[in-house]
Amino acid sequence: MSMPTFNPIIALLLTSLVAAAALAFVRDYRWSARLNILASFVVLLFALLLFHSRPPVNDLLLADDLNVVFIALNAFVGLTTSIFSASYIGHELETGRLTPGYLRFYHVMFQLMMFGMDLALTANNIGLIWVAIELATLSTIMMVGIYRTHEALEAAWKYFILGSVGIALALFGTILVYLAAVSTIGEGMGAMAWTNLLQHAAMLDPSLLNIAFVFLLLGYGTKVGLAPMHAWLPDAHAEGPTPVSAVLSGLLLNVALYALLRFKMIVAANPDTIDVGPLMITLGLGSLIFAAFMLYRRRDIKRMFAYSSIEHMGIITFAFGMGGPLGNFAGLLQMTMHSLTKSAIFFSVGHVAQVKGTQKIADIRGLTSSHPLLGWTLVAGVVAISGLPPFGVFMSEFLVLTSAFARAPALAVLAAFGLLLAFGALFLRLASIAFGEPTGAAATVRASYWPIFAHLSFVLIAGFYMPGAMTAWFQNVASLLK
Repeated sequence: MSMPTFNPIIALLLTSLVAAAALAFVRDYRWSARLNILASFVVLLFALLLFHSRPPVNDLLLADDLNVVFIALNAFVGLTTSIFSASYIGHELETGRLTPGYLRFYHVMFQLMMFGMDLALTANNIGLIWVAIELATLSTIMMVGIYRTHEALEAAWKYFILGSVGIALALFGTILVYLAAVSTIGEGMGAMAWTNLLQHAAMLDPSLLNIAFVFLLLGYGTKVGLAPMHAWLPDAHAEGPTPVSAVLSGLLLNVALYALLRFKMIVAANPDTIDVGPLMITLGLGSLIFAAFMLYRRRDIKRMFAYSSIEHMGIITFAFGMGGPLGNFAGLLQMTMHSLTKSAIFFSVGHVAQVKGTQKIADIRGLTSSHPLLGWTLVAGVVAISGLPPFGVFMSEFLVLTSAFARAPALAVLAAFGLLLAFGALFLRLASIAFGEPTGAAATVRASYWPIFAHLSFVLIAGFYMPGAMTAWFQNVASLLK
């Protein structure tokens, strides 16, 4: 009898599930934080194994060139967030904002959220992708409302309502794709396997695929945070724990866009379907410019960076809408750089809010004087996310604009206008937050700086040098996206 082969995908999914079950019974906060970190570290090890050993594809799970990078990124940010979370949540316990019972609930939901996102990234079944994203969303909603304040519960409720509308639209689109496949592939699980759908895409009903993609774009676009379906995102960032903000901006938005890209590949493989690029360009460009204007009116520091996430998801969607090898490459690079940079910013912002006792921008002044290390890490994060050299975001945004100028100069001008507008808003706020005479509280910070340094170091290195293997990998994936 042959021994069953080791499957890294199943291993990393089971790790999160087992950790969630175990964390429900760990009462001591310090031990639960350590277990949370350990589980996240083990998941990262299994994710890295996928670069060297990919299990056979079946109707439920797959690992290919498109998803392994996102799985590894998901696991890395999950690990750094769990490390940051240990010090951040410990402070919340000491100040009485959270109770030991809520902390256990928080850690369980964190691992369930990571499980849901990893399942969505590794699913080969379009129905399973939908279920996984819904699980990740519900887990996040639970954490957004964990403070049990009126504002937190309102934010969680808004997230739930708008997210439910979005996921319902995505479900309808998923059903239409299945209906388009039944006549060609036949009923059953095979008609829901993404690999089968892509293989037979040219024979699927183009009318059903066109309608399905519109529903999928609106449905998963709500999860991405694209305007005008974005209203849940700023409230969720502002009222939930900062680790949730880091995961939302750094990972969950990417997972929803990843699902949309899978469907885009199916539609693009059918010669009789409409070009979905203009739809993505319109939503992406609209989100970019809308969020850039909204940045000027934000008075809450976490809400401000939430709109920055909407802006960046807009430019990423715009890049994939433009398509082509360069546009897709730029979109992939921007997704990676934004995930690392924005989560690092939220790590800094979380501790800033704790030492100042507020999230109001007007009450936060002179951070580089009162808390030099914390202040300068925030400055570095804002410089990076604004697209200034030598950070990697500059390279990805430069490639986005280069690709757009080559194909549609007018659209490129609008995208550049949105980026410059957002740049001005972020630096207008940064000048008062980081510099000048310190005001407000000046509590001692017990921040975990390693996650911030790790993220910004990767983004800085990417601005100077991209390993040849990574460049070739992104180029290959960009060609697959079409």
